[in-house]
Amino acid sequence: MLAHGGRHAGLGPGRHGGALSNVTSAEEFIEFAAAASPRLRRAAFLLCGDWYIAEDLAQTTLTKVFGSWRRISQQEAAGAYATRTLVNTYLADRRRKRVAEVLTDTLPERPAEAQAPELRMVVLGALATLPPRARAVVVLRYWADMSVEQVADLLGCSPGNVKSQSARALDKLRPLLGDVAAGPGSPGQPGQQQVETERA
Repeated sequence: MLAHGGRHAGLGPGRHGGALSNVTSAEEFIEFAAAASPRLRRAAFLLCGDWYIAEDLAQTTLTKVFGSWRRISQQEAAGAYATRTLVNTYLADRRRKRVAEVLTDTLPERPAEAQAPELRMVVLGALATLPPRARAVVVLRYWADMSVEQVADLLGCSPGNVKSQSARALDKLRPLLGDVAAGPGSPGQPGQQQVETERA
């Protein structure tokens, strides 16, 4: 009896606990994915300028995050991991498609917010002139509102490299954006004070 009970005490609860852990982990990921998906899609759209590709990038990112979910200990860490995965997926995709980037002159099929569509297209058109890595720096700095150090850590480069890429990108964007870039800072765009800070 004692041996029989001990055997079940060692196997039964362990198996049950493992299954319960897997269910909880899956539920946590579903909750995270539901909350993170809109942000990932918007970031992907700013990176690539195409809603269909953005959807694919976001889905690929979440698939990769799910594969590593058990190793991610906190939801804050999951958000940073997802952003890093999204940017790396985008850059890898651009390296595979080393061809001239095509800029569309049409509005995205699903406008995100009720902001001026003309401004949105001006910003997207300007971003499309940047190399993929510089575009990622601008999106992470001025849309995701990440610090220079955070962007450097995510891209695996030095803070100085982020600053120089950001400054060169802003120099290129300013003539294309006109008064938008010099304004007080519309959502997702640097104001003049922030632009000057990048040169420090």
